[in-house]
Amino acid sequence: MTDVKIIDVSPRDGLQNEPNFVPTNKKKELIKLLLQAGLQNIESTSFVHPNKVPQMADASGVLNEVSTFEKLKATALIPNLKGYERARKHLLTEVNWVSSATETFNQKNIGQTIDENFKQFELLVKQAKHDGIKTCFSIAVSFGCPYEGMVLEDQVLNLVERVKNAGADRIGIADTIGIATPDQVGRLMKRVLEISSETPVAIHLHDTRGLGLANAYSAYLTGVRIFETAVSGIGGCPFAPGAAGNLATEDLVYLFHRMNIDTGLDFEKLLDAADYAASLSSKNPLGRIRHVERK
Repeated sequence: MTDVKIIDVSPRDGLQNEPNFVPTNKKKELIKLLLQAGLQNIESTSFVHPNKVPQMADASGVLNEVSTFEKLKATALIPNLKGYERARKHLLTEVNWVSSATETFNQKNIGQTIDENFKQFELLVKQAKHDGIKTCFSIAVSFGCPYEGMVLEDQVLNLVERVKNAGADRIGIADTIGIATPDQVGRLMKRVLEISSETPVAIHLHDTRGLGLANAYSAYLTGVRIFETAVSGIGGCPFAPGAAGNLATEDLVYLFHRMNIDTGLDFEKLLDAADYAASLSSKNPLGRIRHVERK
């Protein structure tokens, strides 16, 4: 048992905003390198409409290609029940249902109100339990919205309460546009953990303003032990103007290892995965440690 769990989202969140399609075999290679570094929980793709997110048009192909990878616990993001019907045909450990803390972002992202989306999620939980697939409910723009500005804590906490009562296996709190500060993260995550009780909670951080690591450490101090990151800091949300890359997995692992916090990961092999992820990205990856360690 490790001290923390890291879920790498680079094959999905890391590549979804790329202007040019990344071939399926290269996504497969990235997942292979992540596994070699010791990562098992990997958000591998998403079942969204290919017209909205063309990079994920090969979702079925990716999961077919990695279905024989030992130890892989694959997660697929889904925005609705139609996405789940496609996803459930594959070997998955978990589906990640993404909603939002604000109505405007929810409409821009998935074309539904929060309540409309949540009613679908309640149906999903029942079906997924029958299918033996775990569910995560992730709350986007939990700290700030590109359309509505700052988000009240109660907007997030009300959703957390509803998600817990619906029977989700995990709850995700996302700083989608990288606007959070450590004090804000500490306040919100403390209250989230109090409400979520026995339901595991993950935090998903973007490093838009260079505060990703500080925010992760603040979350750790409140008791959060699950972190969603992407090697090389690649990524961004196509529906969130100004959102930069994710917190780099290797940066967070470096911090934890220096603090003697066990991640169960091989740092050198993680750098190999980060190098490969950077080669797939057309943007400037945000990961910092890779540039220092690989000089």
